[in-house]
Amino acid sequence: MADYKDPENTIIMTLKGGEVVIELLPDVAPQHSARMKELARAGKYDNVAFHRVIDGFMAQTGDVENANMENNYNPGRAGTGGSDLPDLPAEFSKVPHARGSLGAARSQNPNSANSQFFINFKDNDFLNGQYTVYGQVVSGMEHVDAIVKGEPPANPDRMISVKVAADV
Repeated sequence: MADYKDPENTIIMTLKGGEVVIELLPDVAPQHSARMKELARAGKYDNVAFHRVIDGFMAQTGDVENANMENNYNPGRAGTGGSDLPDLPAEFSKVPHARGSLGAARSQNPNSANSQFFINFKDNDFLNGQYTVYGQVVSGMEHVDAIVKGEPPANPDRMISVKVAADV
């Protein structure tokens, strides 16, 4: 096993190009960090598509209800669902939406984040204080940069697997 600073709060996301290592921020956003680990451990993120990928902005995924590539990928509905768990309250902080940061996707209601998230391709300061930041890519950002673009992409890339490093 690789030497992770905090394996219990490290996510290993496997994409077609390789592994993306994400350090969660439980001190900043404890509920969002816990939710990601809960869904990862249940296998809910495995085979879920990146349904909204905007070049120079971000890659969004995590609609476990509508974007699972194996049994229910629905491009018309991808991005409209969450998980069967309750929505999370916003955990806004001073952590910026920098390149590689993980943000909680939500509707207009700030307390509607559930399972969806996005990874910023660049510093997106205009999102600061508007969306919960709860992780940071620490390696493998080149694999995120290579995700197929589109809203939704015709043949979307997906998270092949998402695991908590402590479990690997």
